[in-house]
Amino acid sequence: MRILVLARDNVDAARVRSALPGDDLADAEVLVVAPAEQESKLRFWMSDADDAIADAAGRAQETAAGLEAEGAHARTETGEADPVVAVRDALATFPADRILVFGDEELAQQVRSAVDVEVTAAR
Repeated sequence: MRILVLARDNVDAARVRSALPGDDLADAEVLVVAPAEQESKLRFWMSDADDAIADAAGRAQETAAGLEAEGAHARTETGEADPVVAVRDALATFPADRILVFGDEELAQQVRSAVDVEVTAAR
């Protein structure tokens, strides 16, 4: 199974497992995409993305490490600030079977509308 995890926050392996009832993470291929979202519009307009990129990379690495401890083959990608664009970009090189969006049903619906992959809103 190929799973794309959209991580706007830290997501531990237990949360991923609970979003995939009946599926095992062992040997799953997982791409953790962490959007580099800006804290403020001023920082966005000033193109001061370094902090956002560093935060996203750390979030993705922490999530991937937890998934690897569960037997998944995980890699990370720091995505565009817009989570939907980040998912689309990731799908260009990672043909996921399923996308997990944590904590935001509205965002999950936006992703569903933008891609042709099963999207699960998870807690």
